Amino acid sequence: MNTRVLSRRELNRAFLQRQQLLRREPGSAAELIERLVGLQAQAPLAAYVALWSRLENFDPAELSSLMTARQAVRASLMRATIHLVTGDDCLRLWGLVHPVADRGLRGSFGKQLAGADVDAVVAFGAELLSREPYSRARLRDVLGERWPDWDANALAYAVSYLTGTVQVTPRGVWGKTGPAALQTIESWLGRPPVPDPSIDALVLRYLAVFGPASVADVQTWSGLTKLREVVDRLRPGLRVYADEDGRELFDVPDGPLPDPGTPAPVRFLPEYDNLLLSHADRRRVNPAGRPVPLPPGNGAAIGTVLIDGDYRADWRHHRGTSLQITPHEPLTADEQQAVAAEATELLGLIGSADTPVVVGQSPK
Repeated sequence: MNTRVLSRRELNRAFLQRQQLLRREPGSAAELIERLVGLQAQAPLAAYVALWSRLENFDPAELSSLMTARQAVRASLMRATIHLVTGDDCLRLWGLVHPVADRGLRGSFGKQLAGADVDAVVAFGAELLSREPYSRARLRDVLGERWPDWDANALAYAVSYLTGTVQVTPRGVWGKTGPAALQTIESWLGRPPVPDPSIDALVLRYLAVFGPASVADVQTWSGLTKLREVVDRLRPGLRVYADEDGRELFDVPDGPLPDPGTPAPVRFLPEYDNLLLSHADRRRVNPAGRPVPLPPGNGAAIGTVLIDGDYRADWRHHRGTSLQITPHEPLTADEQQAVAAEATELLGLIGSADTPVVVGQSPK
């Protein structure tokens, strides 16, 4: 049998539909967060913009309530970066992705930790974080005093990488501020992580919302390696396609493949949305291969813009002054109008309706 080849446009529209970006849909924030296997949340307020772009009538208070009730948390998970996930998913995911944190620690601090009793440090640090939240700076001071002959900064990272922690509220709560303070997953959620979570189930969940995708794509999203054997085990129950370069792509049996001619509305995304980070081959939404050179922010003041389904502009909110859109290529008059209209809607979330929207000119 000949393998069906999916065009870039087909992959783009399938991805947008599964990410709920072809149209906003009704539903709860918790349901969508879990269906998407979390949202990138390195910036504390990024998830609010991500949900606003995907849900009908999204109210930031809904997510804030989930976080203060500890039903949703920000934790270091996929790719050893901060993701917003439901509490249940946090308990499932940590047992699968903690090897990524271990590898990241060795890569970043292996030399500084040479000769250190890392197990003893992590056990001591975990005990501290089980009692109350600690900032990494405070953790560094305590650990440095106890083990003065070792690099205190590396010790603090060892604890935060290997223990399994969440960033506690009020950080990440809409309209509030707070330090990046860490507490163990178990003490914050009142339950231990799942002892033997299913990697097969995780791969299937990824394919359902990011597929069709290659093995390399799954590994890029998760940070895990050696997933070929997992996909091969699942292969009899998967649909198999190829991309235009001949790479093998896998999909769940009921994964939607909408008509490639389906219109894609303008969508504003927060900085580093998972849409831009979750494939080894990112051309399905970033055909020009543009980097995302955004300075770190709070997640609700800067981001990227999808136009006809592709990353073609950046946005920045200058509070009290303007919402500036910077295209990477010329826009048609209709595209400029659509971008300005969606920007005005975004201001209903992050600013005020009377803030000017400025659609700039692209570089020649």
